[in-house]
Amino acid sequence: MNIRGLNGLMDPFEKALLASVYVSNIEPTISSIDRLRSRMYLPMRIFNDRIRHLISNGLLEKDNSLRLTFLGRDAIKVVLVGGVFDVIHPGHIHTLKAAKQHGDVLVVVVARTSTAAKLKKGRKIYHDEDLRKELVSSLAFVDLAIIGSQVSLYDSVERVSPDIIALGYDQIHSEKEISQNCKDRNLSVRIIRLNTPVPGIKSSQIKDKMGNSIYGI
Repeated sequence: MNIRGLNGLMDPFEKALLASVYVSNIEPTISSIDRLRSRMYLPMRIFNDRIRHLISNGLLEKDNSLRLTFLGRDAIKVVLVGGVFDVIHPGHIHTLKAAKQHGDVLVVVVARTSTAAKLKKGRKIYHDEDLRKELVSSLAFVDLAIIGSQVSLYDSVERVSPDIIALGYDQIHSEKEISQNCKDRNLSVRIIRLNTPVPGIKSSQIKDKMGNSIYGI
């Protein structure tokens, strides 16, 4: 049985636990319980009880309770968003919130400075990639932020293995091209294009008007 058909009946806490395990499998520097505890009070007794329940239902591996089974992975929907995020503004917030509404887990790939420079000639990057990742990670509705691959966008897509890739309204990437590249890597991913209620706000405009006064650049 495809457990997505039962999503409405799943315990929200257990779904959050599955999401935390999934995120910790991608970025193991923080354990799944620490991720949960950063967002809610969680006694170890409750954590262990729920882990045992998820194992008994075949959602976590018996020999390694901190890894999802195929059924466990299928129980959550992962959304991936990519971008530079040099100056976070309301347009970013609305876009990322809209992306999160399409799934249970939101993973944001923060472009490397070298990649951002290639995408748009003459672009000024005020923050290095580690700081930009930290800024994005601080948003409560972002489950994980990672720095993109130096080689290819699709290396990051393979690492995350999302169910959905959400594109911002003004991102230059082609849905058709992304879909084909994912198929070439045997990735089954749905591509969606998001709208924003504040389309007049762009990072480039903010930088042009405020960059010199704030950063002295």
